[in-house]
Amino acid sequence: MAAMNPQTELRVRTLSIHVVTWNVASAAPPPDLSDLLQLNNLNLNLDVYVIGLQEMNCGIMSLLSDTAFEDPWSSFFMDVLSPLSFVKVSSVRMQGLLLLIFAKYQHLPFIQILSTKSTPTGLFGYWGNKGGINIFLKFYGYYVSIINCHLPPHMANNDQRLEHFDRILEMQNFEAQDIPNILDHDLILWFGDMNFRIEDFGLHFVRESIKNQCYSDLWEKDQLSIAKRHDPLLREFQEGPLLFPPTYKFDKNSNNYDTSEKKRKPAWTDRILWRLKRQPQAAVHTPTPSAPHFTLFPRSYVSHMLYSISDHKPVTSTFDLELKPLVSAPLITLLPESLCTEESDLLISYSLTADFLSSPWDWIGLYKVGLRHINDYVSYVWVRDNQVSFSDGLNQVYIDISDIPETEDQFLLFYYSNNLHSVVGISKPFKIQPHSFLAEGPLDEAQPQI
Repeated sequence: MAAMNPQTELRVRTLSIHVVTWNVASAAPPPDLSDLLQLNNLNLNLDVYVIGLQEMNCGIMSLLSDTAFEDPWSSFFMDVLSPLSFVKVSSVRMQGLLLLIFAKYQHLPFIQILSTKSTPTGLFGYWGNKGGINIFLKFYGYYVSIINCHLPPHMANNDQRLEHFDRILEMQNFEAQDIPNILDHDLILWFGDMNFRIEDFGLHFVRESIKNQCYSDLWEKDQLSIAKRHDPLLREFQEGPLLFPPTYKFDKNSNNYDTSEKKRKPAWTDRILWRLKRQPQAAVHTPTPSAPHFTLFPRSYVSHMLYSISDHKPVTSTFDLELKPLVSAPLITLLPESLCTEESDLLISYSLTADFLSSPWDWIGLYKVGLRHINDYVSYVWVRDNQVSFSDGLNQVYIDISDIPETEDQFLLFYYSNNLHSVVGISKPFKIQPHSFLAEGPLDEAQPQI
């Protein structure tokens, strides 16, 4: 992406990220997720949602259905978030694991999806019921890794959990691609059902401590906390204070800890961790070069007792990400103010930066404000096929006006780069004035897909 103008690079932006992790135990979405998504918190002005689920229904019929259609959870989140100007940026699924990223559409030109990956660790290291799924992206020029995991269960399998944690981390490097080692990424967000348990203490002591909200003794025996005291790399992953009750294991449809014959001991299995890139140590008497401003501040780390569809309670964390953007402007600037109609065509003007490499498979999509995801276009145009003119970086393409419904809705234009697999330009919202629209005709050519 384009380099920043030195005169504008000093401005620090604060962006809010809301992270959700939830083992949903094969349940369908409940009717209302407002508390989980903090929709009623007027003090939050969120920019990004990162949502990781574990143990989604992964029966063969469910997987076949989800291949042909959006799974119920993804559809639910899109229905709830799209009216609030959030667009599904990327997703990845491996059996019961699902990872979703939503962002306000204004941020899309500054989010480049570099890769998605699944790392199975179950059943001899090949079965995907356990493991991690990952989305790697550049966010305003910074490298960010997002990992949702489900590690092995049971008290006795702590060494196996730590081994799987290391294995997932090791599998995130790409030799043939221009992506740095994951430990060189500016930010790693790692969360999920990590299945770490509380050692030594008996069931009665743990439950009495929870009842009296005395968590300090339990923290000392939490397996993840113990591992961080001995593992230097794991110690680099930070976590907010566990000021909420253990999130596992509950009787479904209640807030009661396990009353079955097994009476499993409660534990903080559901966790959200983060790691910022280490800054190189400067030698003595050597001035340290000024590093880009990129810091993460946790605002909340809570569980949500309201939800009882699963034997786990969901956990969320909200962060403020302060950064100096490394890119100042989108690669493509769309100009809806210059939209005009000539006969049966709608003309669209756009400009591109000198370093942008276009492709014959680039396309411009016309969307209604409130779109759910990038394939939710009303109409589209291949930029090379429908090009009218170009000069001095200013290009013009046309859309057949018969492909545009006559409506008073607001619209947006997105420019999608095939080379970068990302949206690289977005217009401001606009209305298309009523015109003598022709009858709508079907699109005969192959439709662009992500």
